[in-house]
Amino acid sequence: MARLLVVEDEARLRAYLKRALEADGHVVDGAGSGPDAVQRLRDDEFDLVVLDLMLPGYDGFEVMRRAFDRRPDQRVLVLSAVVDVATRVRCLRLGAVDFLGKPFATAELVERARTRLRAPSAGMVQRWLHVGPAALDLERQALSLAGREVPLSHREFMLLGHLMRRAGEVCSRRELLASVWGHTDDLGSNVVDATVRRIRGKVPRPVIETVRNVGYAFSAG
Repeated sequence: MARLLVVEDEARLRAYLKRALEADGHVVDGAGSGPDAVQRLRDDEFDLVVLDLMLPGYDGFEVMRRAFDRRPDQRVLVLSAVVDVATRVRCLRLGAVDFLGKPFATAELVERARTRLRAPSAGMVQRWLHVGPAALDLERQALSLAGREVPLSHREFMLLGHLMRRAGEVCSRRELLASVWGHTDDLGSNVVDATVRRIRGKVPRPVIETVRNVGYAFSAG
């Protein structure tokens, strides 16, 4: 028996989802807003969160960020009427385990929930991301390099993790803005450069290479 949280601002749909998942044998709680969901996730442990994106207070992206800050292996299944490719990719990059568009078939939702609950959580599968001598602790959000642990802020951790997963490739500022900050429209912003400078100031040797006029690449060797 798994414990689920359904985050949906439409009360009738939330009640319907709750009944459908309870009929499959789960214990299901509900939340109708972003702040309500964040508070529930702080107070209790859930095996799976079924999350709408368009919520009052905080949107679903912010709920995910706060959920993963507290528990990196939290399973989140996004259920949304916003189904464009960019939104799907953004959700998966943030850490969602699945995405189901509205309208949906109840049987498919129930089966997807079963499948994601059977799969081991990301925290069970992998705690460390290794690239050469560098190791990123996905649970503690810290970098281990040259025998030293370097704590990172959440944005530093997200940016470095993206670069390490793409080691050997150049990542544009636009790509990093989309992955770490969730938008690409503010191309004049220096938040990427500022975050890179903070990371470089913390580590014992350079780990991020600047590729002029393009972006950055992970370079620890």
